[in-house]
Amino acid sequence: MMNKENINKKTFILSKSIILLMAITCGVTVANLYYSQPLLSQIANTFHVSQASAGIVSTLTQIGYAFGLFFFVPLGDVKERRSLIIKMLCFIAIALLIVAVAPSYPILLIASFLVGFTTIVPQIIVPFAAHLAKPKERGKIIGIVMSGVLIGILLSRTFSGLIGGKFGWRIVYFCAASFMILFAVLIKKLLPTSIPSSNISYKNLLSSIVPLFKSEPVLREASINGAAMFASFSAFWTALVFLLGTSTYKMGSREAGLFGLVGVAGALIAPFVGKISDKKTPRFTIGIAITLSTLSYICFWFLGYKLLGLIIGIILLDIGSQTGLVSNQARIQALNDESRSRINTVFMVFYFMGGAVGSFLGALGWQYYGWHGVCLVGILFQLIAMIFHFIIYRKNN
Repeated sequence: MMNKENINKKTFILSKSIILLMAITCGVTVANLYYSQPLLSQIANTFHVSQASAGIVSTLTQIGYAFGLFFFVPLGDVKERRSLIIKMLCFIAIALLIVAVAPSYPILLIASFLVGFTTIVPQIIVPFAAHLAKPKERGKIIGIVMSGVLIGILLSRTFSGLIGGKFGWRIVYFCAASFMILFAVLIKKLLPTSIPSSNISYKNLLSSIVPLFKSEPVLREASINGAAMFASFSAFWTALVFLLGTSTYKMGSREAGLFGLVGVAGALIAPFVGKISDKKTPRFTIGIAITLSTLSYICFWFLGYKLLGLIIGIILLDIGSQTGLVSNQARIQALNDESRSRINTVFMVFYFMGGAVGSFLGALGWQYYGWHGVCLVGILFQLIAMIFHFIIYRKNN
């Protein structure tokens, strides 16, 4: 039976059941940010807009997420986390219902922004798990929780592609809203409460975020690196449904979603990556991540119109992206015990702003230059990650 009393870190044992609940909650919640990607063609047809315009749905969702990270996630340092998570799950459900019934494209865009703005639960849970973990196991536990995040990201596309292909895109969002209510109930019953690590005011909480970014070079490097890598990741997944709709593949939303299953390999290696970062250094595995993601785009460039080449590229991209995310999280969560939520805020704001830019440029690259335009966008962001990791911040630990 899980302890529901306030957590004392010195005596509390982070059980496998709690870790599993955290990972599943992260996955089911983060999925809200990606349901739209395999459905963009359907959305474009519903509202009679271009494919590039439909891509704005994904972009606004991620921009909303970045804003939500900035304004809500720092509260994890000063509020009881379980009640905060429950409230946010309820807000997400309302935003998802608005998307599901949106009568016009402008309302859909506003609601998509609100979905992103409220879907910040994973970024409250990750610092919570890092805080409870023993230092020697922190990378491993972060890896497990983050594997839930990536599985959610990938299977969200599978779920929305299959359900949307069969019943239409609106049903996907009705289902998603139901999931949020279900997990709010589970969290209330099963997740233990927490003791806030700080008692500063909300105003001072927000004003302390920028000084953190200025004073921590490791945080700056991780933030820029994460933003660049997630931009290339998002560019691919936003444009994939357009590639599959060409005469070469003749596929639709359902098949685009099924490609998410290919990338689950990246999620499954997350705990292994965490163990390597514990034994060696997270910076070592970040270098591997950048290399793998860059190789994926080389594969997309030359073999993107061949099914086997596309599958190999997806596996490389997802393993690289997951390795980079887990490794960067392991680095920043070791910086400061009392400001973990704010540190995570800085990193994830950069991360998802990068994703928003990548989604926008991926759709734009497709509209004007086709598949090679998408690949150029991805390669550009990988070059940025390389420059900052191997040249500008090469002396960072």
